[in-house]
Amino acid sequence: MEFSKPLDPYDPGLYDAAAHERLVEEPPKRVDAPVRTAFERDRARVVHAASSRRLAAKTQVVGPQTDDFVRNRLTHSLEVAQVARDLARALGCHPDITETAALAHDLGHPPFGHNGERALAELATSCGGFEGNAQTLRLLTRLEAKTTTPDGRSAGLNLTRATLDACTKYPWPRDAGPLPAGVHADGLPRTGVKFGVYDDDRPVFEWMRSGAPGARPCLEAQVMDLADDVAYSVHDVEDGVVAGRIDLVRLDRPAVWDVVRDWYVPDADDGTLDDVLSGLSSVEAWPRASYDGTRAQLAALKNLTSDVIGRFCGSVQAAMLAAGEGPFVRYAASLVVPERTRLEIAVLKGVAAHYVMRADDRLALMERQRTLITELVEALLARAPEGLDRPFADDWAAAPDDAARVRVVVDQVASLTDASAVARHAAVVGS
Repeated sequence: MEFSKPLDPYDPGLYDAAAHERLVEEPPKRVDAPVRTAFERDRARVVHAASSRRLAAKTQVVGPQTDDFVRNRLTHSLEVAQVARDLARALGCHPDITETAALAHDLGHPPFGHNGERALAELATSCGGFEGNAQTLRLLTRLEAKTTTPDGRSAGLNLTRATLDACTKYPWPRDAGPLPAGVHADGLPRTGVKFGVYDDDRPVFEWMRSGAPGARPCLEAQVMDLADDVAYSVHDVEDGVVAGRIDLVRLDRPAVWDVVRDWYVPDADDGTLDDVLSGLSSVEAWPRASYDGTRAQLAALKNLTSDVIGRFCGSVQAAMLAAGEGPFVRYAASLVVPERTRLEIAVLKGVAAHYVMRADDRLALMERQRTLITELVEALLARAPEGLDRPFADDWAAAPDDAARVRVVVDQVASLTDASAVARHAAVVGS
């Protein structure tokens, strides 16, 4: 059969009863309540979660307090959701599932973004480490208050299996994760393993992955992950241009290419990356003059982000439709990302990494942030349950051993925003 257009994602045959199942069975909704699908309810639960609101005050690349224009984790998540929903609709997988996964994908990030994640990973070695994606699963299935099990334990938001699975881009435990590669912004080697579940969250993980083919993420998770990469690469460059850190017409190519190899594609040579950048700069909206802050330039920059996002998503859609028949849902297919598109995304991420993440002033700030997180965790461990919010104090009281108590403190600190981490540090450690 020739497959030339996406299937209807609302066809009930595409997502079966197992995809709709929740870990805790819920009573029927009131007869006078608005009629919504199970996946629409999932989206509403994530939107209304406290963790979603906290994203507005968490670092994306630079701190949300630094500028009115710069993106924070919430605005980034909204942009990822828009890209993910549009791409899902084009492919024929469920847009509500994919959008919800995008809205939720950064919920587990701690204060100060990946820098805070790095600090917590070092502090949590005794309890199984820390990883933002594993923390997202923990939030969705345990820490967010919405549903309880029959024995009174929190079941988090109690999302459907399909939606929860779509939120999990690393569906394996820490001991099965791939070895880390590349370096951090300060040049030190990466040591943290990417994984999606802590050991004490394995029961719900096993339920969620029932029927899954090994460690392959479902298609909806792959779409979410690509949308994250697309938004990250394009919007971080946009922020850097407006902040005066990036000039797209005067890039230091050798320095940027070193970062691209260090962080993203170690086997790419200068000639390949030069050619990839030349292709990107042929986009009609690519600037021909340095950014000057005028409305005309702002409009041109917005047109550039739109054109590049369309370029990336269009290439993936074309590759998927050329690869074979649908349906492109759950485990029936894997996302096809052309190599050229993968390199174009890596080049833009490398531009942002070189001019923003590796800037000298940012490196000094990052070191202070890691020190603050370390001191805060150590102080809370020394005086807990004092200093913990009530839910975490209850978790501390129920913890069976020292490792579990470390996990409680890590959960508490990871829940904080940038500003509340600074305030809590001042309260328990001192200024």
